[in-house]
Amino acid sequence: MSPSDETCDLFIIGGGINGCGIARDAAGRGLNVRLAEMSDLASATSSASTKLFHGGLRYLEYFEVRLVREALIERETLLRAMPHISWPMRFVLPYHKDMRFEGSTPASKILNTVMPWMRGRRPAWLIRFGLFLYDNLGGRKILPPTSTVDLRNSPEGAPLNDKFTKAYEYSDCWVEDSRLVALNARDAALRGAQIMIRTKVTNAERVGDIWEITTEDYAGATKTHRARMLINAAGPWVGDVIHNKIGVDSTEDVRLVRGSHIVTPKLYDHDKCYFFQGTDGRIIFSIPYENDFTLIGTTDADHSDPDQRPTCTEAERDYLINFANGYFKTPISADDVVWSYSGVRPLYDDGATSATAATRDYTLKVDADGAPILNIFGGKITTYRRLAESALEKVQTYFPETGSKWTAGVPLPGGDFEVADFDKKVSDLATTYPFLTPAHARRLVRAYGTDAVKMIGDATSLDDLGPHFGADLYAKEISWLITHEFARTAEDIVWRRSKLGLRLSPDEIAALDAWMQTLLRAQTNDDTAN
Repeated sequence: MSPSDETCDLFIIGGGINGCGIARDAAGRGLNVRLAEMSDLASATSSASTKLFHGGLRYLEYFEVRLVREALIERETLLRAMPHISWPMRFVLPYHKDMRFEGSTPASKILNTVMPWMRGRRPAWLIRFGLFLYDNLGGRKILPPTSTVDLRNSPEGAPLNDKFTKAYEYSDCWVEDSRLVALNARDAALRGAQIMIRTKVTNAERVGDIWEITTEDYAGATKTHRARMLINAAGPWVGDVIHNKIGVDSTEDVRLVRGSHIVTPKLYDHDKCYFFQGTDGRIIFSIPYENDFTLIGTTDADHSDPDQRPTCTEAERDYLINFANGYFKTPISADDVVWSYSGVRPLYDDGATSATAATRDYTLKVDADGAPILNIFGGKITTYRRLAESALEKVQTYFPETGSKWTAGVPLPGGDFEVADFDKKVSDLATTYPFLTPAHARRLVRAYGTDAVKMIGDATSLDDLGPHFGADLYAKEISWLITHEFARTAEDIVWRRSKLGLRLSPDEIAALDAWMQTLLRAQTNDDTAN
C-alpha cells in the first residue's frame, strides 16, 4: 500500500510557518501527518516578514495585552531553541517632544479625552510606561531591559537628524523567517511527517467521516489522499480553500494586508535597529541586514487577491523612503534601493476600519459537520509555536490518545547549543575547517548551527565542497539543501534558504538553477531505475 493509499490522521494544506509548525508538533505527538504545499516552503507570507521575534510594542496601544504577553514569553523560548537562526537585537526608539501623531488607537483616544492639550502627541511618560510593560509582561530572563540613550554623542545618534537628542533602547530578537519554516518542516519529516512540496490541493470532500483530498504535483500527476482531519493553514489562500476547494459554508474570512520592505546599502555602522514613529500613527523599523545592507519596513495596505503576487509598489517604496528620511541625517532615494519584497498577512477579518488596526492575533475555527476541518486565520511568526499548540488542543478532541505538549525548549535541527555560545561555534568550525574564511564560517553556523559540521563532512579543502556558484556557495551546501530542506530551484536557495541572491549575479543564479535541474533529473532517473 502506497502512502497516498493509507488514511492519515492529519492532512495539512499549506507549507508556511503555521502549517509546518503544526506538522512538527503533531508528528512529535505520534500522529500520522501529511502536508501539501503548492509551491516551495515559505514561498509566500512566511519568507516576507520583517523577520523579528517580537512582542509587538505598538499592539499595546490597541490593548492586545494577551497577544503581546504571549509573544514576549515566546521570544526567549524560541531563542533558546534556535540560537543559530535567531539572536537578540537592541531597538532604538528616538523621541522628540514636538513629535505629533495622527493615530486613532484606543489608547490615543483615551489620552485625547483625559489630556486634550496633548492631542496628537505621545508623551514621553506614555512611551516609557509602555516599555515598562514590555519589559515585564513576558518574564524576561535573557534579554536586557530598557535603557535611555543620549543621542548627542553616541553611535546610535550619529546617523540621525540633530533634533533627536534622546532615545529609549529596548530588546527584541531577529529571526531568519524562511529558514525557520524549512527547519520546522525538516524536523517534522524526521519525526515521520510526509512533506509534499509543489503539490497543490485541487479538491477536498467529506466521504462519511473521512476527507478525500485530491492533489496535483508539479508534473501534473494527481493523487487522492484520505485523512481523518483536515487542517487549512493555507495563509492568504485560507478563504479560497474554504469557499472553492472544500465548499464549506462558513462566514469566517480572512483579511489580506500587504506589507512591503526595501533594502538599501548599509546606512550606519552599529548593529542596532531603529524603531521610527510616523505622523500617520504607523511605525517602521530600520534593521542591519545581511552584514552589508539595511532593511526598512513595513507598510500596511489591503490586498484583494491572494493570487496576485504582492510587490512593493512605487508608492510604498516612496512612503518608506520619506518615512526614514524624517529621521536620517543623510537622505536616501529610490536609487539607493537594491531590493524590495512584499508579503501578504492573512489576518482574521474582525471588521477593523483600517489595515493597520486589524488584529494580529490568531483565530482557530473547527467545522465538525462530518469529518472535522480546522481553519487557521492570522497569526504572527513569533507565536507560531503557541498557535501550533492551540491547534493541537483542537485536534485532541478527535484524537484523544494524542501525546502532550513537547516543543517548548526542544531545539530545531542545528540549534542544540546555548545562545551565548554562538561565537564559539563559529570559531570551532573555522578551526575544524581552516579553508573557510571567517565570514563563510559565520554564515554557515548562522544557517545550520551544529549541522554545519554534518554538511561539510570530511572535506579538507574548498575543492572538496564541489563546484562554486559565486559568493561562498558550493555544491555540497546545495546538495544538503536539496536532500534535507526540500529545495528544488535556485530561487529556493538564494532567496529563501539564504539571501545570497543579494550577492549573486543573474548569470550565476541561472547557472546554479541549471546545475540543480541536471542533478535532480539524474536523481529521478536513479530512483526510477531502482
